[in-house]
Amino acid sequence: MRYYYDIKVRYNFEETREKVIAALADEGFGVLTEIDIRDTFRKKLNTDFRKYVILGACNPAFSYRAMQAEDKIGTLLPCNVIIQESDNGKTEVAAVDPAESMKMVNNPEVEEVAGIIRKKLINALDSIKQSG
Repeated sequence: MRYYYDIKVRYNFEETREKVIAALADEGFGVLTEIDIRDTFRKKLNTDFRKYVILGACNPAFSYRAMQAEDKIGTLLPCNVIIQESDNGKTEVAAVDPAESMKMVNNPEVEEVAGIIRKKLINALDSIKQSG
């Protein structure tokens, strides 16, 4: 099974980024971190790379619930969502599939939360896909 869910849209990179953050907020997620891979590679490796951002998305209520069930679950949080330029002029958005990544925890409560978060991430991405 795939460890991510992805879509491609015709929005430019920055417009996609804004739409992703808004769609995540609509599903109860905040963005805790934003890593600009292109900028990091430029500074650290003196090399060019396509536009590529990693957003660390967190839904506090469900994170709390998962942490109550499994105290080390923070090692698998937050949920990463990437935005990257595609060769065909489109922008790709991909989110981790928490149901897949949390299987190794082997805790029914965590699996339930992961399933809910999976649906919320898919809803967020699909809401952008449908409008683009």
